Amino acid sequence: MSAPNASSDKPGGTLAKLGRIFGIGETLPNESEISAAGERETGNGHMRREVERRKALYADVGDFLFAHDLDITPLNFGLALDYITGNDVAIEKAVRAILSDRGRITNGVAEQIIADQRAEDLTPDSLTEMLAQMEANLNQITGIADQSSNSAKDFGAALQAQAAELSKENAGGETIANLVSLTRSMIEKTREVESRMREGQKQTRLLQKNLENARKAAEQDHLTGLPNRRAFESTLREECAIARENGEPLSVAFCDIDHFKAVNDTHGHDAGDRVLKFVAGLLAKVSGDKCHVARHGGEEFVLLFRGLPVAEAAKVVDDARADMASRNLVDRKTGERMDQVTFSGGVADMFAHPEPRDALRAADRALYLAKEHGRNRVYIAREPEQ
Repeated sequence: MSAPNASSDKPGGTLAKLGRIFGIGETLPNESEISAAGERETGNGHMRREVERRKALYADVGDFLFAHDLDITPLNFGLALDYITGNDVAIEKAVRAILSDRGRITNGVAEQIIADQRAEDLTPDSLTEMLAQMEANLNQITGIADQSSNSAKDFGAALQAQAAELSKENAGGETIANLVSLTRSMIEKTREVESRMREGQKQTRLLQKNLENARKAAEQDHLTGLPNRRAFESTLREECAIARENGEPLSVAFCDIDHFKAVNDTHGHDAGDRVLKFVAGLLAKVSGDKCHVARHGGEEFVLLFRGLPVAEAAKVVDDARADMASRNLVDRKTGERMDQVTFSGGVADMFAHPEPRDALRAADRALYLAKEHGRNRVYIAREPEQ
């Protein structure tokens, strides 16, 4: 898609649209306001220069979004702004690396860059609260244990003293009564401690369960129910180790829905979400103990096949592609049949490359070759020359 032309900074153009979308239109004065402001500044031109600078910045952001055919969303706007201004060095470097490798940014890639930098799923309020509760509960249990230990020491000292009295020749009923009272007191304290310990253990088990649920939620894509990129990276490490140990082949595939932006633009984001879930369900059908499917970000999915050579893995992906291409999806809102929804894929042999990251990049490049050569197809990555 071509970049916006000079008309983009006229009323109703790209700048105005961006302003309305992000609630910043009021911050761009019109020409009459600029003229009046210039007169009030007695010719120093400071306000005019500031307005022109801001207009140029908004134009650059618009050019970036349209040049890469990105949806005009707060996430993409922020990424473009951080990249152009250098406000966020990490995002600037990440975008620059993607542009160097692929030449373009997609909605999925933009989403993943932001997710990587924010790492939001590591610090949700609920998880923080549970961790605080866990810490408080552990402190309470530690306090109970310390108290129990001190009580046992006190009981031991008192018991030893009464035993000494009992050994004396004139020991009588009073000493025995003291021993009985002391023992009864210790039994009551022990029961109290046991009750508090049981309650503490109950609360700890509940918190552990909640933390486990939070951990699972942090590794699950909320829309499709598939594992997310974080979970996939953990699975990748485990499967690489198992495959090497067992001498099994290991293949990885990237799949990306074709023209997904057109689905959102034509039918809306709700329909786009349903398409994502449909494709996710279709790919999940091939998953099993040795096949793992995850949403990698945006409209991109990743599959890992242990025990399948790259050609066989590509056949599985291509069968899923053909299945998807044969479906007739309907827009629930209008009841109209949607245009054919397809996806493209790229597959690579994990162990044909020096490092897992190299294999992932190879599969990604194969995916983009499939896109460039017409979409709705699956390509196998070329193995590096030895």
